[in-house]
Amino acid sequence: MPTTERKTRHPYIYMNPKILDGQPVIKNTRTKVLDIAIKYEFIGLSVDDIIDEYPHLRLEQVHDALSYYYENKDILNNKLREEQSFLTHVRGKYPSKVKAKRK
Repeated sequence: MPTTERKTRHPYIYMNPKILDGQPVIKNTRTKVLDIAIKYEFIGLSVDDIIDEYPHLRLEQVHDALSYYYENKDILNNKLREEQSFLTHVRGKYPSKVKAKRK
């Protein structure tokens, strides 16, 4: 008998095209799931450290954000690459005026 994959419910995650271009955020905040994942996965902060940085969040919200990230890792990592590519393009087109003043 074939098994069907069950989708996990994410009660703390919300997406709306009018909020941050539809990126998944923690409900009733503007905190992106991707921001939480970057802090945890790439910077190496613990969940407690993340809560220290985002005191408006609760433990269950952070865990739900990380769960959502791991379920949608490929999609969210592609979004991260797109954002990084855009920033690289903008930085090349509009050099920092602050750095220019330091020279």
